Amino acid sequence: MRVKIPTQLNDVNLGQMMAMQAKANLNDIEAISILSGIALAELQQVKDVKDFQVFGDAVLALSYQIKYLYNSDVIPKQISFSLPGSNRPKTIKMIQNLAIEPAGAFMAVREIIAEEVNNHIKQFGEGDWQESFNPSLNTCCQVLAHYFYCKTTGKKYNEYEAEEFITEIKKMRVTEALPIAKHFFTCYPSLSTPKISFWHRLQQLWKSGQVSNPSKNLNTSTP
Repeated sequence: MRVKIPTQLNDVNLGQMMAMQAKANLNDIEAISILSGIALAELQQVKDVKDFQVFGDAVLALSYQIKYLYNSDVIPKQISFSLPGSNRPKTIKMIQNLAIEPAGAFMAVREIIAEEVNNHIKQFGEGDWQESFNPSLNTCCQVLAHYFYCKTTGKKYNEYEAEEFITEIKKMRVTEALPIAKHFFTCYPSLSTPKISFWHRLQQLWKSGQVSNPSKNLNTSTP
C-alpha cells in the first residue's frame, strides 16, 4: 500500500481540515486517512503500526502551520474554482475591501455569524468573548459558500443553492479559505448582531399594544 500525505498546509483543503476538526478524539491513523484519502478500514489492516511512524513529523509540522494560519490576515490575490461541467477553472480576483453582496447573501451570512457568536457566548460568557472566540471551520465554510456563490457561478442569489455550494468551498486550500472567512468575522462587527426585521418589530409592537388599527381608507403603503 502506497500512502502519501501533504507536508505543507498549502496542499490541505478545507474539507480535510473540517473532517479532522469533526473528530472529537482524532488519532494518528484517522488523521492519516483523512489527509491521504485512503479509507480508514484499509489502514487499520496494516500489520505493523510502526509503518505509520514516518508520518509523525509531517502531521506535527502541519499542526504548527495551522496554529500560525489562524493568526494570518493575508488575503490571497485570487481564487480558482474547478466547477463541475466546466472545462476551465473559474478565477476570482480578490480585493482588499471585501463586501458581501447581494443583500440576500449578506443577510444569510449575518445570521450564520450571529448564531456562532451567540453559541460561543452561551458556552463561555459575554465578558471579553472576542478574545476567546474561534469560529468553527463548518461556519467558515458556510460563510464562504454564500460569499462566493454568485461571484463564481454567475447566477442570481439562491439561498439553497448557495448552501449546496459548500461542496465546492471544501475543495479550497485551507490557506486561502481561513483568512477570507476570518476577514468577515473580524472586519464586520455588525454581522454578529443581526438586526430585527420589520416583521418582527411589527409583531413586538402588536404584543405591546402600540399598534393602532389602520384606517379602512388606507390601502397602500408609501415611504
